[in-house]
Amino acid sequence: MRVATWNVNSIRARVDRVTDWLERTGTDVLAMQETKCADDRFPYLPFEALGYEVAHHGLNQWNGVAIASRVGLTDVQRSFPGQPGWADPATVEARAIGATCAGLRIWSLYIPNGRTLGDPHYEYKLAWLAALREAGTGWLADDPTAPIALLGDWNIAPHDEDVWDMAVFQGATHVSPPERAAFAAIEAAGFAEVTRAHLPQVYTYWDYQRLRFPRNEGMRIDFALASTAFAERVHGVAVDRNERKGKGASDHVPVVLEVDAPPA
Repeated sequence: MRVATWNVNSIRARVDRVTDWLERTGTDVLAMQETKCADDRFPYLPFEALGYEVAHHGLNQWNGVAIASRVGLTDVQRSFPGQPGWADPATVEARAIGATCAGLRIWSLYIPNGRTLGDPHYEYKLAWLAALREAGTGWLADDPTAPIALLGDWNIAPHDEDVWDMAVFQGATHVSPPERAAFAAIEAAGFAEVTRAHLPQVYTYWDYQRLRFPRNEGMRIDFALASTAFAERVHGVAVDRNERKGKGASDHVPVVLEVDAPPA
């Protein structure tokens, strides 16, 4: 099976690009983030025409997550237990959706950005990650053999080499010790990050401004954290850098996992 994650940065603006990529690559399951639309505005038909079922969680023009699968899509769960809300009154945003696809439990996650270190959104980000760790711990306590993948845009660069120049990021989000510790805590809870072993140094995001992509001034912030039962099935990883090229590209690229499907 081929399982991928991609922050599409507005699915309505890029539906042709995304569906063309699915058809060309033969990807079986795609976790999407930042779809930027409510459920009734998601372009389901082009996916369905290619044989994909889609589960989408979107409340408005912000955030939004989805899973498209051509190998089954069951037990859909929008948000995870304990997921904190944002704003006043607090609203649980459309940042997490889970579904079972061919026996694999797939989560598409769009972790909060954090904005700046002094912003309340930063504290929200840390609380969100802590809640995800607790939820993940519970899932593995219920079934230690469950094949679970936490896929998405983590908005964290866990290592210095995950950004083009650490000096540029001093005092900024994405690289702060608390964010990195929160990422590591989820790994310690039983979810190994599986892309780095196959691709030690690669970027998955380049800002639209200041010619970041032509200069390869990027960040690695899109990851797959997997339970043991899922991780042991991953035998290859690729980043499709070509999808950052050309007109109408997202600022992120697909991260693709080659996965052995569970027995039928």
